[in-house]
Amino acid sequence: MKHRMLRVNEVVKRELSGIIAREMNFEGVLVSINHVDVASDLKNAHVFVSVLGTEAGESVISKLNSHRATLQAELARHVTMKYTPHLIFRLDNSIERGARVIEIMQEMEASQDEKK
Repeated sequence: MKHRMLRVNEVVKRELSGIIAREMNFEGVLVSINHVDVASDLKNAHVFVSVLGTEAGESVISKLNSHRATLQAELARHVTMKYTPHLIFRLDNSIERGARVIEIMQEMEASQDEKK
């Protein structure tokens, strides 16, 4: 069962990424789907989106939410599943958190080098 859900998550992620790239325009912003977590009953899907660029991430999420019905309809046309999941968009700031962790580690390393 777990292997099946991993495949479903990956197919939804791939197709939804293509649909967003073709159908939506975000000026000066790179929008990327990092992960999709489809519920085991296929009724809901949490879509984790990262945003790189000048526009605030919340405005991208609100734009995706306003086009949710269209995105779900396109997803239903491209992927045959028992149910088309209700898309729930979440802002994924893991890239920023990872960059901050690396920055902190470099600061710690630099302070240790100064002590030597």
